[in-house]
Amino acid sequence: MKKASKPLVLINFKTYKEAAGKKALFLAKQLVGIKENRYEIIVAPSLLTIKEIAERTKLKIFSQHADNVTLGAHTGSISIEELISIGVKGTILNHSEKKIPLHLLKETVEICKNKKFTTVVCASTLSEIKKIAGLCPDYIAYEPKELIGGNISVTQSKPEIIIKAVELVKNLCPKAKLLCGAGVHSKEDLGQALLLGSEGVLIGHAVPKAKNPGKFLKEMLI
Repeated sequence: MKKASKPLVLINFKTYKEAAGKKALFLAKQLVGIKENRYEIIVAPSLLTIKEIAERTKLKIFSQHADNVTLGAHTGSISIEELISIGVKGTILNHSEKKIPLHLLKETVEICKNKKFTTVVCASTLSEIKKIAGLCPDYIAYEPKELIGGNISVTQSKPEIIIKAVELVKNLCPKAKLLCGAGVHSKEDLGQALLLGSEGVLIGHAVPKAKNPGKFLKEMLI
């Protein structure tokens, strides 16, 4: 999958009860109707719902994780090849809730590159960005751990650190794009993230937990 030229809005369903089981497809279908030409909208459902959503909607789908394995004897692992076979276009890696040791992360990113499978690698600190930038993934999502799942966006509490993160990525791997995450939950957060130099956002609870997720996302993209 080629990197989007438009800002990316990546929505992580995690395993929230509002996005689990049969509710996952219902949630995904609410987001399908969002007609928005200025952004690339992609969703990351849970592993147990990802195939159904890939098959029954026209949404672009990323996985929430993938492992450094090919098809074979790897019990319990998530194969990139199998994800590709069901229509998944990329993956989130190294989220603060699913950390990956650097040597394994490097192997996974390399497999993804070889398969032309888009990578969004998360980083919780600037020092972690430095390490991850050396792998040159497609995207680096900067998410200060203490703000994840909250209602205070990093764009509000630490705008200067987003600017530093953008500069780090530009200097260490110009091909990679920076996403802003952690607490992003409004059109103001999205607009500020783009003004600060990021090329999209990674959103968690704000969309899945909204009373009307489709309406919420539509208003957020205005």
